[in-house]
Amino acid sequence: MAAAVTRRINASLHVEATGNGAADGESRRDSAAVHSPAAKRINDAKDSDVWVAVQEGDMPGDSSRALLFRTMKVKGSILHPYRFVILLRLIAVVAFFIWRIRHRNHDGVWLWFMSMVGDVWFGFSWVLNQLPKLNPIKRVPDITAIRDQYESSTSGESKLPGIDVFVTTVDPVDEPILYTVNSILSIIATDYPVEKYACYLSDDGGTLVHYEAMFEVANFAKLWVPFCRKHCIEPRAPENYFGVKRQPYMGSMQEEFMSDHRRVRREYEEFKVRIDSLFNTIYQRSEAHNRKNTKEDGVKATWMADGTQWPGTWIEQAENHRKGQHAGIVKVILNHPSYKPQLGPPASIDNPFDFSNVDMRLPMLVYLSREKRPGYNHQKKAGAMNVMLRVSALLSNAPFLMNFDCDHYINNSQAFRAAMCFMLDPRDGQNTAFVQFPQRFDDVDPTDRYANHNRVFFDGTMLSLNGLQGPSYLGTGTMFRRAALYGMEPPRWRADTIKVISKAKEFGESTLFINSMIDGANQERSITPIFLEESVNNELSTLMTCAYEDGTPWGRDVGWVYNIATEDVVTGFRMHRQGWRSIYCSIEPAAFRGTAPINLTERLLQVLRWSGGSLEMFFSHSNAFLAGPRMQPLQRIAYLNMSTYPIVTIFILAYNLFPVMWLISEQFYIQRPFGSYILYIIIIIAMIHVIGMFEVKWANITLLDWCRNEQFYMIGATGVYPTAVLYMVLKLITGKGIHFRLTSKQTEACSNDKFADLYVVRWVPLLIPTIAVLIVNVAAVGVAIGKAATWGLFTEQAQHAVLGMVFNVWILVLLYPFALGIMGQWGKKPAILFILLLVSISTVAIMYVTFRAIYPSDWSEIATSLGKQN
Repeated sequence: MAAAVTRRINASLHVEATGNGAADGESRRDSAAVHSPAAKRINDAKDSDVWVAVQEGDMPGDSSRALLFRTMKVKGSILHPYRFVILLRLIAVVAFFIWRIRHRNHDGVWLWFMSMVGDVWFGFSWVLNQLPKLNPIKRVPDITAIRDQYESSTSGESKLPGIDVFVTTVDPVDEPILYTVNSILSIIATDYPVEKYACYLSDDGGTLVHYEAMFEVANFAKLWVPFCRKHCIEPRAPENYFGVKRQPYMGSMQEEFMSDHRRVRREYEEFKVRIDSLFNTIYQRSEAHNRKNTKEDGVKATWMADGTQWPGTWIEQAENHRKGQHAGIVKVILNHPSYKPQLGPPASIDNPFDFSNVDMRLPMLVYLSREKRPGYNHQKKAGAMNVMLRVSALLSNAPFLMNFDCDHYINNSQAFRAAMCFMLDPRDGQNTAFVQFPQRFDDVDPTDRYANHNRVFFDGTMLSLNGLQGPSYLGTGTMFRRAALYGMEPPRWRADTIKVISKAKEFGESTLFINSMIDGANQERSITPIFLEESVNNELSTLMTCAYEDGTPWGRDVGWVYNIATEDVVTGFRMHRQGWRSIYCSIEPAAFRGTAPINLTERLLQVLRWSGGSLEMFFSHSNAFLAGPRMQPLQRIAYLNMSTYPIVTIFILAYNLFPVMWLISEQFYIQRPFGSYILYIIIIIAMIHVIGMFEVKWANITLLDWCRNEQFYMIGATGVYPTAVLYMVLKLITGKGIHFRLTSKQTEACSNDKFADLYVVRWVPLLIPTIAVLIVNVAAVGVAIGKAATWGLFTEQAQHAVLGMVFNVWILVLLYPFALGIMGQWGKKPAILFILLLVSISTVAIMYVTFRAIYPSDWSEIATSLGKQN
């Protein structure tokens, strides 16, 4: 099979097979597209020396169906040395353990034993992390092929299946409403057949602000969506589109673009004013209504624009109108469009926009807020997703689902088609449960101080899992097969076709929902809307009640999984355990983009939730050891690593605090001979970095990405991960769950400094362990310098001190971003940090030299003598 060649033409991603028979067609295409930045980024087979195309085997089934994606593997000239270095390090680690056992430290057996246990765990966790990376695979979607096969360029008819898009939000303040409306607008405007998808917003706070914001979105979308279609706008979130100073024009009406752009931007600014004023508008309206409708109990209701009381959460919360206590709400904001295109009007005096050749239809848009009642565990995001899964089955019932966090938007309008390439591919598409896109972020500081981009994880770890059963589910930017979420088995493991479900109790009491499940599992199905009759409305209300899931497997075997902070990873695990596969898909421009917390405390709290959820997964029924035989062995190891990685940090924290002993006594040694021990450590650590350089190469990440990943791992290992372990221990003892706070997306950035939040210090106990590690290692460096000055540089004591100092300096380098973070505004000037370090180290060294001059004995002996004197 010939290599894949990727191009981007008119803001669309195209990946085409080329060979002898395709030469004529290739020569007729726009040659400029071949050299575009996007094409160069994706087309690793042609423009890179890392990836090569995999020879595809014989086509199963209908060989007339075209392949919808191409598989790439790492070149042998990179992959074989990479595996060889991994083998060498494994041999070095085993040799190190043998050497340590043969040179047991008899002076401090307890210390030697503890360090030996730590080193064994280090080696074990490294093996867990490294084994799944042995066969990295890249899969590249072919947008041209899926267009040719499923869409007609003459009739305009599309055979693409339907998609239900889920967006979740909770709080319009912590998750700014401007993010949410931009997310919805980007979905409504995406380049996918408009009658083939529907958008659902789940407002778990039940606020009127979100509901009325959706009406504003629907009104503005009547202008924004035709504008995007007419001029091939990318990205299609207006805040992000207008925020880019220079945007290449990809449409075909350059002469009209400037005037349309200017008018739409003005309309968008007015739209933002209306969104920002919603809080005040609703409050003033409610005050006016409450003055006319004064109640004896003094309760003040929140009123809708139509003069009725809002059934959700009120501004002044009251009985049955609180965040945790209100009725379920389903409101169809935009009805399902017709199946025929509806062209817009030409330009006129009253209408300056010429949309006469543009389809004006908008996709279905639904607002919902599930019922909340006291005494129920509503299961946060997972519970909201399961309600949307049921409600959407009655309203649109698309066979595929796409889920987003409210702060993510569609950055590449071809993203839905890219995911469909994997779901509909004739080779093994029907056994694919979900397609996971990497998470990309806007407004991260230029140096990515706290590794928010996390490229090592997304483009390294997740990409490597493509060579197994596939990546884990990461919570957002994911396309699902509805049948997989229902807990159905993949076709490869099913004895026959899906049978009619006879046990109503298994999925609840809703007959309409149960009857919809067979249709929802048909991947060829489009969207068939139903009329909202009274009986349907009653069923929708039933599906949203708190008690609907009682006595059913929802939250365990059906839908998103409950009772674990990382419900995303566990949900993907359940699908892999059943035998489903998943695909990691990275395209350029990035499919989706979102926001990330650049504040140190918010970032640490975010990682605390992830690591705590990972440990919950290990101590649950979703333990990798309990997965059945359908899960591949290396996939099982990957999940085992995901659920145990925080444990190793207990030993990392202990090693980082070990230099405290050097301040007390000269006699404590982890291992003798100490020089050989340090040499072994340096070699083993150096080999990790050599392996890392290979991963930098095939993952196409930068050295800065890799360095930031190393630094933030140490920051997490000294504070966040040990805290997560402590939380898990308390949960196992007390039986009480872990409460993790929602990561705030709100920023304190002002107009003249968009990264102001980076320099805000929010003190929490989580910072204390890492601060202690900083202090200990700064003092250890000072003591080492003092020893060298006291004993002489060429003495054994001084040499041991200098060797130990290498470790301390390395720790300080890794904690450098953390040190800048706790300096607040002073962190803008890193020179101040270096001056403080030099002063601190010099002070400790001088103090050591002074004390040694006064008290030549060992400090432990001094303490003993002082005790006798007292």
